[in-house]
Amino acid sequence: MAINAQEISALLRQQIDNFQPDFDFVETGIVTYVGDGIARAKGLGHAMSGELLVFENGSFGMAQNLETNDIGIIILGDFQSIREGSVVKRTGKIMEVPVGDALIGRVVNPLGQPVDGLGEIKTARTRPIETPAPGVMQRKSVSEPMQTGLKAIDALVPIGRGQRELIIGDRQTGKTSVAIDAILNQKGQDMICIYVAIGQKESTVRTQVETLKKYGAMEYTIVVTASASQPSPLLFIAPYAGVAMAEEFMYQGKHVLIVYDDLSKQAVAYRELSLLLRRPPGREAYPGDVFYLHSRLLERSAKVSDDLGGGSITALPFIETQAGDISAYIATNVISITDGQIFLQESLFNSGIRPAIDAGSSVSRVGGSAQIKAMKKVAGTLRLDLASYRELEAFTQFGSDLDAATQAKLNRGRRTIEVLKQPLHKPLPVEKQVVILYALTHGFLDSVPVEDVLQFEESLYAYIDLHHAHIFETIRTTKDLPEEAVLDEAITAFKVQTSFQ
Repeated sequence: MAINAQEISALLRQQIDNFQPDFDFVETGIVTYVGDGIARAKGLGHAMSGELLVFENGSFGMAQNLETNDIGIIILGDFQSIREGSVVKRTGKIMEVPVGDALIGRVVNPLGQPVDGLGEIKTARTRPIETPAPGVMQRKSVSEPMQTGLKAIDALVPIGRGQRELIIGDRQTGKTSVAIDAILNQKGQDMICIYVAIGQKESTVRTQVETLKKYGAMEYTIVVTASASQPSPLLFIAPYAGVAMAEEFMYQGKHVLIVYDDLSKQAVAYRELSLLLRRPPGREAYPGDVFYLHSRLLERSAKVSDDLGGGSITALPFIETQAGDISAYIATNVISITDGQIFLQESLFNSGIRPAIDAGSSVSRVGGSAQIKAMKKVAGTLRLDLASYRELEAFTQFGSDLDAATQAKLNRGRRTIEVLKQPLHKPLPVEKQVVILYALTHGFLDSVPVEDVLQFEESLYAYIDLHHAHIFETIRTTKDLPEEAVLDEAITAFKVQTSFQ
């Protein structure tokens, strides 16, 4: 077979023209220091702030400090097998987490990896953990209630969709219970919930997940956990990972409730990282940007405008106080960022008032805008009644004789406190809350012994469900009170037919 030189030449030229080099340029650096969840590396001159980096043992890192000689990296995973001299590579991507519907019902770590043993999460979408908050013109005012199912909150310190309401109090005062009840109450309310557990024991998180499963709440909930046994970088990024997942739903026009339990532990983790990275400490030895740490997280909660879909993120951040000191550094920081706070008091909790909400120190800066008409009408005087009762209660300790008006106020106050008590994991629909608060504020409970108030409440709901279901239906559909005569007649008939005279 004759070989044609021209053919060979053409073939070689074609091969050269079509040649595609299969090598890739990757900027690498060398680790110069490693310890306690952080590393320093030289040679990554083009790394971006917040960029995802990969160590040779497969662990991820995030560029945090960009300095002239080297960069400071927080290690998101196992740092035991990273040594001085190890290679670290740039990815060219800002730190991001997987997002989307596939995460609902799952328990994940702050990197979006499943930790519930239910297999891989299949989602193609990701979002960066740090993104700018919506601007003023991209927001709408908060106008839609976010019912927690707790009478003491929905009546006294209402929360609206898109609001940021701080839950603050000492440890073991029922902060987590308030948030779990709020999540349970979102069943059937077209709300996705995200529970971010920061620095808690793994057994505690497992208990919360079991509670959510038991009441069918995991069907619309994502749990993000960075337990106490994990390195501090994961505790630091956990809330940002949670809010990135929430933003995906918000910009689809959906409503999200996100719970950060708790930001005190995130601040401690960030302080630890900052000291290791040699950032200058500020007041009370916290880094100077610890306010920015929480503000850039909480500002991302919003009710966005109709142009952006009208979705919302409602945030319930937690702060743990020491001996009820709400004037501490981190506590005052977060109070100034949020739209109100619910203060849980240890003395109330220990005296059997659950939820242990201190009405005097708790406030909602959205107020009536986050209540339905019916609730506004019945809860209007409740806070004043409670405040005047607390004041008068102090005087009664002196044992002086009281006039009839003062005695009546004290009686009403005792019954108010009793009505606002609520068992664990039993959130109430708003129509039931409205009926019992109407009965309270219109004097129907004044003749009921204090110890029978909770039994009166249960029996009243059952009676109205059976004989006057239209009352609940009217409040549910119109968001307004039925005719007062209808309510008065129903409650009076109930009292006549029962022993509560």
